[in-house]
Amino acid sequence: MFADKVLRCRECGADFVFTAGEQQFFALKGLLNEPGRCPSCRAARRAAREGGSSADGGSYRPPREMHPAVCAQCGLETRVPFLPRGDRPVYCSTCFDQVRVR
Repeated sequence: MFADKVLRCRECGADFVFTAGEQQFFALKGLLNEPGRCPSCRAARRAAREGGSSADGGSYRPPREMHPAVCAQCGLETRVPFLPRGDRPVYCSTCFDQVRVR
């Protein structure tokens, strides 16, 4: 149903791939617009926004609290932004990308 698309970042002008998995996520969340910025520009914008009070009245958001965990697939120690409960598997980012595609 979804196929990877190449988009151009409106911030830096670089091409980036809007993957089929990301498109499916957007559809599930009811998001109608494609991303206008590449992942690195989105991350930079998010970091600037979270870095403290901004001139436009944005509020300060403290950094996420990260919790240690062991990846259920590869066994590597990793850190996740939620408290693992033990009743569901936790994956490192590499394994999560592989499991998420299924």
